[in-house]
Amino acid sequence: MRTLYLECNAGVSGDMLLGALSDLLDDPSEIKRMIESAGIPGVEVRVHSKEINHIRGNKVEILVHGETEGHHHGDSHHHHSHRTLVEVLDVIGELKLPDPVKHNAMKIYEDIAKAESEVHGESVGEVHFHEVGMLDAIADIVGVCLLIHRLAPDTIVSSPLRTGYGYVQCAHGELPIPAPATALLLKGVPNYAGDLEGEFTTPTGAAIIGHFAEEYGQRPRMAIKKIGMGMGDREFSIPNMVRAFIGDAEEGMFEIYEINCNIDDMTPEDVGPMIDRLLEAGARDATLSPLIMKKGRPGYRLTCLCRQADKEKLAKLILSNTSTIGLRIWKAERFEMTS
Repeated sequence: MRTLYLECNAGVSGDMLLGALSDLLDDPSEIKRMIESAGIPGVEVRVHSKEINHIRGNKVEILVHGETEGHHHGDSHHHHSHRTLVEVLDVIGELKLPDPVKHNAMKIYEDIAKAESEVHGESVGEVHFHEVGMLDAIADIVGVCLLIHRLAPDTIVSSPLRTGYGYVQCAHGELPIPAPATALLLKGVPNYAGDLEGEFTTPTGAAIIGHFAEEYGQRPRMAIKKIGMGMGDREFSIPNMVRAFIGDAEEGMFEIYEINCNIDDMTPEDVGPMIDRLLEAGARDATLSPLIMKKGRPGYRLTCLCRQADKEKLAKLILSNTSTIGLRIWKAERFEMTS
């Protein structure tokens, strides 16, 4: 199974992902043609080698009308160009891109807009993107979506994300790290502060990983074919880079989670529909088994199997639609037959 693993030990941002994924191509500079041919107004791409801590990696810079805009995607940074979500989606909709690439790029921006709207207490339509909505950031996200479409992995796995800690300066003053929008985008994504101060994961990076990653954890057992290194702009005591590994993972073997609970105060008619609801929400399998509870009471065991990315969503679905007050969750390995 063709697997893409993203190692984000130094956090993640859009430009770091762009550098790492383009480094997996036979010619990393091809990303210049890929982005520029999409037709983003005023955008030029520069690709060059960059060394951090004696490690060579790939650096992709986006220029808008001949100038770089910088990639410090802190929450609500104000710049000279502001765009609403509708305007951003209109720009993407007019680009020369395959339909799946447009769909992914639009979905990422919608996720960012929802996070920003919750932070600021506005409707999604009222949200104005500052740096995240700039043309250089549009190029970052569209470029990542183009590269994933080109690399065509069967599955994408990410390491947990380092967020850093402390405060970041923005137009509204100092904000905690992770910035409020970033924190919301990281719901359901394993992450940790780490022991280094500073902003390591940006809203753009969090949104991209949250959209594409199907699993999180250590690099799976895989025969690596190529490694890409994407360099960032920040200076920390650890290399500011993302590594991307592409190769073949063991066919049919992957991690899975089992969620179950016992229920003794619902009728079969009430609890039975949960099977279909769980499957529709992304469960790999769902079952309902009869059992005998304490004092001889009849009951049921509701069980579902799911990927890590769906675990929290399915757990909340069970808790909000059944009478159970707790769940048991186990991590296991599942092996499936392959053709």
